[in-house]
Order: sequence, then C-alpha cells, then structure tokens
Amino acid sequence: MSNELMLDVGQANELKLAFRRAKFSNADIKRMCQGDVLENVREYLRGYASITKLEHIIDCDADPLNPLVDGHWSVFKHQKCNKWKWNLSRVTLCPMVVQKGGEHIEFNKLHEELVEKPLLNANVLDYLLFNPVLIPEEWKRDDQGNTLCICFWGTIYRHDSGRFLCVRFLYWDRKDNTWRQNHVTFDPLERYSNYLSNYFAAMRTT
Repeated sequence: MSNELMLDVGQANELKLAFRRAKFSNADIKRMCQGDVLENVREYLRGYASITKLEHIIDCDADPLNPLVDGHWSVFKHQKCNKWKWNLSRVTLCPMVVQKGGEHIEFNKLHEELVEKPLLNANVLDYLLFNPVLIPEEWKRDDQGNTLCICFWGTIYRHDSGRFLCVRFLYWDRKDNTWRQNHVTFDPLERYSNYLSNYFAAMRTT
C-alpha cells in the first residue's frame, strides 16, 4: 500500500478556507512550502516541538546608519521613539503628495506637514531589511502595479554643501525579487509634484 499523500478536492478546499481564516497571503503559502518549514509544522502538530512567538524590538534611539555611498552626507535630523515593538497594525502610510490638478508642493511645506507626526526613522528601515519577512506584501506596489517607495522621514540626511536634504526609502526590486533601500534627494528651494505620487511616509500610531 502506497504512503504517497493524496490531496482530494475536499481537503484542498479545507486548506484554502483555513488559509483565508488565518489571513495567509500567497507569499506566506509559498514560503511555507520551502525548505523544512512544513516538516517543522508537522513536528509541532505531533507534539515534538513548540511555538514561541517572537517580539521584534527596534532601538529607535540608536544612531542611524549612513549608507550614502559618496561620503558627503550626514544625519541632519533623527526622530527618536525609544525601543519600539514592531507591530504592523500600528503602522500607517501617509501619501507624501496629494495630487490636485498637477499641483506642486514645496519641500519645506512637505517637511513642516510631516515633522510633527510620529514618523518611523531609518533604524526601522534597516531592521526591516534585516528581517524582510516582516514587510507586508501590500508595500510592494499599488493597485495600478506601480512600485511603492516607503520613506522613513524620522531620519533626514543633509549634504555637506548644506543645500540638499535626503530621505531613505524601502522598495521592492522586481528584477531581483528582493527588498532594497534607496534615497530621494530634495532641494528645499524647489517644488515637486508628480514624481512623488508613489512615495509614502511610514508613521507610528499610538
């Protein structure tokens, strides 16, 4: 008698409904099918393993990294928020530009609107890059398929010239299928519009 697993239509549907109840994404299911993940699940189900829920504590008071490659940038502002426990339900994404008939927005005005908000800083960005499984699928692209840029305005860098400022952002690299970071540079004297339409500021909720 063969021990090969036979998955009939009824069991497949049962699995699908269970995945939906647990709010699994397609990426979650794919990851579960890789490596020894399912073997570990089986060991838990048969009583040979236990599950410990991890807490991801991020030190948002620590000095941020400065990966800007040319060496002419330094940290200008860094909004601290003690040791902060990562919880996606406590993160909101705020559009950086509200498009109204091609209206432009001054960088200084944008900065003033955001600076008083509970912004996530670059320490959170770097923690997510080190733990990409924490990054939600919906941060990859918008409903039109455009790549999203999740900016961490809690840390602002300034060029040695004193004129240019920049903010680092997180984005999904479709070509290499991986999360990466980059930065967007601003001249406070200039005005910006459409090219910011897919940029969002990551903020904490209380």
